[in-house]
Amino acid sequence: MIDLHSHILAGIDDGASTVDDAIALVNHSALSGVTKVLATPHIHFGTFDNDLASIKKAFAELTLKFQKEQINTAVAYAAEVRICPEIILLAKTKQLPFMGEWQGSDLLLIEFPHSHIPPGSEKLIDWLIKNNIQPMIAHPERNRDLWKFPELLRPFKQRGCLLQITAASLLGDFGERSEKLAWQLIEAHEATIVASDMHNLTRRPCKMKEAFEAVATRCSQAMAERLFTDTPDLIFNSNPTIWTLK
Repeated sequence: MIDLHSHILAGIDDGASTVDDAIALVNHSALSGVTKVLATPHIHFGTFDNDLASIKKAFAELTLKFQKEQINTAVAYAAEVRICPEIILLAKTKQLPFMGEWQGSDLLLIEFPHSHIPPGSEKLIDWLIKNNIQPMIAHPERNRDLWKFPELLRPFKQRGCLLQITAASLLGDFGERSEKLAWQLIEAHEATIVASDMHNLTRRPCKMKEAFEAVATRCSQAMAERLFTDTPDLIFNSNPTIWTLK
């Protein structure tokens, strides 16, 4: 399996606190069958003020530790960017860390606030697409507006936004409403990938194996492979920052 959403870069957001914590997260995910991990630290202005420089520095520290510890998991970096008007400036100044490519466009992982969908989001999506940036919406099933009014996601789907579901949502870890919406998106064939969004080993570990088995049982093995392996692998392999043990 390939995990395209994780918070393993140490000390720059609410994920791994230390490089040793990151190693523990990656090793735990490897035991469940994850062979490639994309680090996606938050870029959320006023809360996690990361940029390309801070992400590259944390990634270099991680891969140095990987080299010393002989960690076989392949890693690369991007970011999970909170939707906001500043994204336009980041795009214009080439400061957006992309997940990779999707059908010739740069692929950007964006997130809504958990509470709502901000006004103007559709116009921002239009701008991104016009400028050859393909949005992938992180964990829409955990948005409280969408719990009540799932039809609010329709304009984004109509614009071609990709959707990433959190593995733990499918297992009920984020509550019944997130679980219900996650399965609705999976069963309607509207989800693009499933990823862990792992932060730590206690409350937010990797649940990829358990979620894969749930999708394979409830839907099909082919769907599970598409969501957890085939499509994520295409994206990961297009990322220019891949590091592997040599």
